[in-house]
Amino acid sequence: MPDPCAVEAKLAQIEAEMRRTGLWDMPAPDAGALAFRQAFASDTMIFEQWLRWVFVVRVRERLADGALPPSSFVGAQAARELDGRREHGRLVELLADFDALFR
Repeated sequence: MPDPCAVEAKLAQIEAEMRRTGLWDMPAPDAGALAFRQAFASDTMIFEQWLRWVFVVRVRERLADGALPPSSFVGAQAARELDGRREHGRLVELLADFDALFR
């Protein structure tokens, strides 16, 4: 089980980087998009939108209720989704660091 304080600190860094690069301003998905069935909501929204409106929100909820998941693969997905986009290199690093907290 990862240290909740470390998860919270890493999430704050992720949010700060998303704000710095403009990803925090990603439009909210419509209600139907939140009924996704595939990992990372790849069937209903783009990865950046999922990060902003699902990942950050759900990690905060899990921190609040003390039910963190046993693993995370968001960094690996970020590397695939954001490959070649230098402006998001730091975000990919932070998300990989997030994954490492769960090992």
